[in-house]
Amino acid sequence: MPFKFLKHFVLITGLMLLALPAWATRVSMETATANSILGLLPQTMAPYWSKAGIDVELATGQTLTKSLMKIGQGNLDSAVIPPMAYTGLRAGKGAYARLGAEAGGKMAGNVRALFGFSSSLYHPIVWADSGIENWADLKGKKIYIGPPAGAANAQIKALLETAAGLEDGRDYEGIKAPWGVAVQGFRDGQYDLVFSPQPLGSQVLTELSLSREIRILSLPADTRPPAGLGLITSVIPPDTYSGQVNKDEPVTVWVTVMMLAVNKDMAEATAYTLTKTYFDNLETARKANDLLKSVTAEQRFDGVAAPLHPGAIRYYQEQNIEIPAELLAE
Repeated sequence: MPFKFLKHFVLITGLMLLALPAWATRVSMETATANSILGLLPQTMAPYWSKAGIDVELATGQTLTKSLMKIGQGNLDSAVIPPMAYTGLRAGKGAYARLGAEAGGKMAGNVRALFGFSSSLYHPIVWADSGIENWADLKGKKIYIGPPAGAANAQIKALLETAAGLEDGRDYEGIKAPWGVAVQGFRDGQYDLVFSPQPLGSQVLTELSLSREIRILSLPADTRPPAGLGLITSVIPPDTYSGQVNKDEPVTVWVTVMMLAVNKDMAEATAYTLTKTYFDNLETARKANDLLKSVTAEQRFDGVAAPLHPGAIRYYQEQNIEIPAELLAE
């Protein structure tokens, strides 16, 4: 385990132990980078879970497709999971092609969900002086479509096809590169449009817009993402980014959604407490951190691909919240 990660892990768990009741239940949890919504949300919730008697041992910076396998194998209690990863595991496809449908399906059968939440907004950004003012202007252009492997390629390609009927290789040249170099590649002129997954009001994009004016392309307001891609529709409010030339208008975008997944053998009381405590404190968490303001209670079932855990079902039933039939395990 790298020293920096170990130090971060010990710090999180150590702080939780200071106020930990003697009867607390320990839950191992994994998520992605610490400064993303995927990392910020469980970090923000950890003190509330601790007060409720659950010591969440949170490991950040993890590869979530691997975290899902750990849950399915019974080696991890919970993790933030992309819905497309779960459907891929269940079918033995994508990152799990080597497992095959039988082994992948067996692992997926050990996974349950507690709730869904929105993650990053896909910001389709062009330079204001590029001459690109709408989706049709992208024909023949170079477009950044995410890392070489992962769900982002499918999501971005679907967005371009839905927005303007554009097909990779026919209407535009899709450029793949790691997320970490995406914005810099755009600055360097390697592509004409960059899809940047960022929280609403991202400091990275604010600084980009102040260095040179940008335009954020808007989808038609009634556009809906295809089912199964782990996306929902959202809006970037006016005046979010200072250097955005079309900042006077709301911009319709697609947002990635995630689910908090757990092993099916987690105690019902533990799953119930994780779920209840999350919703009881979500509004407070949103007010405390602007980067979480796009996360709402209404997203509870958005993108959830795995059946709900009985503990989560109990909570929703107590709140008289109707549960989609497909989220009830057979």
